[in-house]
Amino acid sequence: MDLDSRAQKLLKTLINHHISDGSPVGSKTLSSSSNLDLSPATIRNIMKDLEDAGFVSSPHTSAGRIPTNKGYRLFVDSLVTVQSLNEFEISSLQKQLVLSDKKHLMNSAANTLSELTKFAGVVMIPKAKKIQYKHIEFLSLSEKRVLVIIVTDDGNVQNRVLYTKHNYDKEKLVEASNYFNKEFSGFSMEGAKKKLLNDLKNMKGDISDLMSSAIVTSTNDSDDDHLIMSGQSKLLETAELSQNVASIKKILEIFEKKSALLNLLESSHNADGIQIFIGEESGYQALDECSVITAPYEADGEILGMLGVIGPTRMAYERVIPIVDITAKLLGKSIK
Repeated sequence: MDLDSRAQKLLKTLINHHISDGSPVGSKTLSSSSNLDLSPATIRNIMKDLEDAGFVSSPHTSAGRIPTNKGYRLFVDSLVTVQSLNEFEISSLQKQLVLSDKKHLMNSAANTLSELTKFAGVVMIPKAKKIQYKHIEFLSLSEKRVLVIIVTDDGNVQNRVLYTKHNYDKEKLVEASNYFNKEFSGFSMEGAKKKLLNDLKNMKGDISDLMSSAIVTSTNDSDDDHLIMSGQSKLLETAELSQNVASIKKILEIFEKKSALLNLLESSHNADGIQIFIGEESGYQALDECSVITAPYEADGEILGMLGVIGPTRMAYERVIPIVDITAKLLGKSIK
């Protein structure tokens, strides 16, 4: 349905009012706020057409109307007036995104998105590519428990606990550390796996077990390693979501599992600029009452990852969109 300028103006006015106070919007409010010289009957007829087309709906408890997900989609595609951040707000953002180490920077970005929007902030960390082992150290924790400390060439440090088949004394662990650092330093994770398979026959049995465990545990990344979240609890404070216990339970479950959120962010990885998923557009039933706004962050022309905000469909898009956009740009600059 192609909307004429009057219908667009009324729909935009209705959505802005509903976002502001959460209440259904009646014809009287539209008449006084739209600055259109239309009779009440004309406004009612246009609203009836918008409802028939699926852009608005009428709650049973009120004569007013509220936007549907289809109405929100038209709004963000064609009608929303984005509010640019002022210099003070951008400066404050820059101060919060100061590089100390990559993990801290990503956490700061997620926290910033959540604090500024009052919704949940998410940041996807790209899986490591061509990362090389630099140094490894084995330390005894207790019988058949060994702490392995792995340092890679990008400065990342992993601490993993190995549950081993054998007991290892200090001398044996030092021997294993020295062997690994001599034979595997400078190898990528995949390269180390291949070399290990070739070298197993030349290793002592107990050391080969230790080497295998170290490499396997260092390459088995979980979703926790690639998605940082902040402010999930803020969704409980939003009126629309908190009133539906079943919905909020599903939303919290999708945050707990993380894999679905990662898939959603990865699906927009190659998209150009801001992406907005409204309700069922995300492809996940748990987010049917939510909107997800994402943007890529990049450095030197290469997309490094995605970040975004998850909140109710009734959100101030004109405010949230530029926050996501600017945060992504500043994060990319901070990583350089």
